Amino acid sequence: METKALKELLDAEVLRYNDISFIKDDPISIPHQFKSKQDKEIIGLWIALLAWGNRKSILNSGMRLLTLMDHSPFDFIQNHKETDRSRFDKFVHRTFNNEDAFYFLEFFQNYYSENSSLESAFAKGLNPKEEHVGVALVQFRSVFIHYAQPLRRTLKHIASPESNSRCKRLLMFLRWMVRHDNQGVDFGIWKKIKPSQLLMPLDVHVGKIARQLGMLKREQSDWKAVLELSQFCRELDPYDPVKYDYALFGIGLSQKNNSREF
Repeated sequence: METKALKELLDAEVLRYNDISFIKDDPISIPHQFKSKQDKEIIGLWIALLAWGNRKSILNSGMRLLTLMDHSPFDFIQNHKETDRSRFDKFVHRTFNNEDAFYFLEFFQNYYSENSSLESAFAKGLNPKEEHVGVALVQFRSVFIHYAQPLRRTLKHIASPESNSRCKRLLMFLRWMVRHDNQGVDFGIWKKIKPSQLLMPLDVHVGKIARQLGMLKREQSDWKAVLELSQFCRELDPYDPVKYDYALFGIGLSQKNNSREF
């Protein structure tokens, strides 16, 4: 397919799926329940990092987290005592267990005692002229280690380009926080990272469709594949390349004709 025709196809799919009707069945519906930046950040990061498996189980785990935090994530993080963490004793989502939850609570509480927003945990050290957010992901992993002092098993939930991971869940979270338009899906509440610096969240379905359309040549779904696909999307729209996540998701959904798995 010629580039012009491909762009027309993808742009049409973006218009179709970048819509508020998309929200209710997607993990982003959990942070959409809140107005404050901090509430969105806390539950947004947590639910994004739990986003593997089918959407129903992800949403169920997200709602469980909200219940455990009294449906007030920022207030709970700021004011809970160590004894309050016992309510997370039985929290499990696939390989994420209660021990991981304790380290995440430790991170959030320590971090927000010194910072007003998670934005700086990613954006600090990210040069405005940097082509993409790879540096920001490495930065965040270091910040998480500093504030949580986690065991190695918990760190597997904080992916890094340094291990050639595709970092899909963190990139999805950054899309939520950074990307902005008038459609009402992504929040666009962070301003220190530019939408043009975002990278595509590469899941199995996005990779499959991107390869079918000739947007991605690399067979492995790793960090190099993320960079390759993102560069292709940047050539289609240098200011908002990750909007094409909606298009590839939509085409994949049409082919599969059922709910997307993460």
